[in-house]
Amino acid sequence: MANDLSTPLTGRRQRLKNALGRPHLPIARILFGLIGVIVIGTVARLVLVDDPAGGRPSQETGIVNTQAGNSVADTVASAPATITADPQQYPVDGSIVAVPGPAADAHSTPNALGIVPELSEETANGAIPRISGTGQTPFAAYHHPFEAASAGTGPRIALIVTGLGINEQGSLDAIAQLPDLVTLAFAPYGKALEKTVTVARGGGHEVMLEVPLEPFDFPQNDPGPHTLLTGQPPRENLEKLFWLMARFGGYFGIINNMGARFTASAGDFGPMMEELGARGVGYIDDGSSNRSVSAQLASANKVPYARASMLIDANPARSSILSALASLEAEAMEHGSAIGIVSALPISIQAVSEWSAGLDGKGIALVPASALMQ
Repeated sequence: MANDLSTPLTGRRQRLKNALGRPHLPIARILFGLIGVIVIGTVARLVLVDDPAGGRPSQETGIVNTQAGNSVADTVASAPATITADPQQYPVDGSIVAVPGPAADAHSTPNALGIVPELSEETANGAIPRISGTGQTPFAAYHHPFEAASAGTGPRIALIVTGLGINEQGSLDAIAQLPDLVTLAFAPYGKALEKTVTVARGGGHEVMLEVPLEPFDFPQNDPGPHTLLTGQPPRENLEKLFWLMARFGGYFGIINNMGARFTASAGDFGPMMEELGARGVGYIDDGSSNRSVSAQLASANKVPYARASMLIDANPARSSILSALASLEAEAMEHGSAIGIVSALPISIQAVSEWSAGLDGKGIALVPASALMQ
């Protein structure tokens, strides 16, 4: 320590230089300075030099209109616009000649079962009726092709035999005995419905589907599975209806099986009738309930409709059946027409077959039920 203090000042400076080595250059400052110079130069060039091309090579070329050199374009542009059409279809005098439409395809031709594919809609339960794309309805396609003029101007009677299809052989026997102008209604529960319905339609009969509806004493009196019930969500009842409608095809309309409670409830019956109208299917009320609102609902939904006058074999005895048929004749003479409901009992089928043979002598015409529907 004493030696350092006593050492001359020049000697201490020399030792300090030796300890620090060579002096360092300010490299960072130099780099920042260069970057600043480059940025300033670039900005100055952009501001002061007017060169939109950015120094890229360019060449000016004159634009020449070549339209005058296109003779086809000149002709089209100068000539008036004209449309050339077939003179046989569009004569110059302004009249229009009707052109035949396309030939009927396979969808509008009945299949082996007599069903028109275009009038069917596939569902999870099977095919159900619908209106075709051309507006044809199942009612128009499947009802009996009855000529109204053939019945004359006298009173008319229609008979609907119900309950067919459950007993296959009994149904086939009934079909064979009955006149082809008698309408046949099939229950949806038979095992051979497709066969019996095909036989019925092949014999000239028009056919209907029976739909079970809730009576007042349900479930003590039960029309069968998939019965439409009051107080149920409309979607649930429609699902039941679709299942029933898919049991067989070729029917022009529906008739109720029981249903005094259901047909009296517009809120429950309305969606069903609306569906029938949308699908072009008719409805016949069996006349068993005076509280039914079927007539109003059918009219509101444009559903072909009729109401039966009486049940012919409420008492299934021959004398009672003939008496009821006489009453049906009297009603037809008074009102011009009448519809009777007959069950598929063998005694009823035999009585009706014999009775119908004598109608011509009474001046009364037997007609299919569809002929009396509005």
